[in-house]
Amino acid sequence: MKSSPHAHSTDEQHTVHATDPDSGRDPLWDAGRGPGGAGDPGRDPRPGASPAASGRTWPAVSVVMPVLNEERHLADAVRRILSQDYPGELELVLAIGPSRDRTEEIAQRLATEDPRVVVVPNPTGRTPQGLNIAIKASQYSIIVRVDGHSLLPPDYVRVAVETMEETGADNVGGIMAAEGITPFEKAVARAMTSKIGVGNARFHTGGEAGDVETVYLGTFRRSALERVGGYDETFVRAQDWEMNHRIRQTGGRIYFTPRMRVTYRPRPNLRALAKQYYHTGRWRRVVGREHQGTLSLRYLAPPMAVLAMAAGVVAGAFGFWPGWLVPGAYAAGIVAGAVVEGRGLPVSAWVRLPLVFATMHISWGVGFLTSPPGLGQATPAKS
Repeated sequence: MKSSPHAHSTDEQHTVHATDPDSGRDPLWDAGRGPGGAGDPGRDPRPGASPAASGRTWPAVSVVMPVLNEERHLADAVRRILSQDYPGELELVLAIGPSRDRTEEIAQRLATEDPRVVVVPNPTGRTPQGLNIAIKASQYSIIVRVDGHSLLPPDYVRVAVETMEETGADNVGGIMAAEGITPFEKAVARAMTSKIGVGNARFHTGGEAGDVETVYLGTFRRSALERVGGYDETFVRAQDWEMNHRIRQTGGRIYFTPRMRVTYRPRPNLRALAKQYYHTGRWRRVVGREHQGTLSLRYLAPPMAVLAMAAGVVAGAFGFWPGWLVPGAYAAGIVAGAVVEGRGLPVSAWVRLPLVFATMHISWGVGFLTSPPGLGQATPAKS
């Protein structure tokens, strides 16, 4: 198992113990701060906030967010976090990468407006490094991961903590509720929440609460992150799946609940969508190489479809006309799927849905097939 060169003790998740085996205390309250202090879980620092219900205490929570080129969504994402209906103390740590837009300016302004916001630099701009840096700068026993283009509902943190208490899980998460604004984004959102588009992953399509392989974003026990050593920084993509796999290998639980929903803003155009899924496919194969036996049919279906269509096109080009039936059948299938899945969409979004399906499938499959063997390997130090 790889360890992250910059991993902090809080970078990954914890086990299913109801109490910390070393201290005998519940990990949810292991921040070690007494009543009235910075980590007092019963004190809500928000002006006018009501006391915790039924006199219970709530653990202090650190929200961490790696941010790069998020000028469009950052302010909304931060406001959703700061306005959480959560009775305990909350801080937000933003790890800002070298953005090409006004992201850093906006982040600094938000930190000036609210003392709960802390801004730290992420020189690489990469997600796993940003997460490790933000977690290292955080101070509380519960770590909530959020992205700059994700919008939390008001009860997100409270539901996460309640679910963690009830299940003893090391990481809890919910539904990646993709919602678009433009016709193209609406088509992508529908594809990302359908089994035709992304398979049967519960964090995409919903389902019953229970143990799963991975969840979207995630709310972690700090002790779990300490146990596994943080995000592996060689995984530029797919770092969530990879880390959750290591947590499960060490006896931890990853738990999905449909009560937790996060609004996700899809990529705004075809090029950005293709790039997203191409790189996701490349890095999911790296996870498969690193952790043998983790590639299910859901992950293998796109590359198998790409190979079959490529073979059909080659055969058809060389005069074997039945070869054209393979890509033809795929095209007919995604159009039929769009008819079913696109119900209720505006016409302007519906007509884009078949192209969105094809872009997601083919980009992911090509990325998987062309993933170089050296991808994800640590670069040897120069002598």
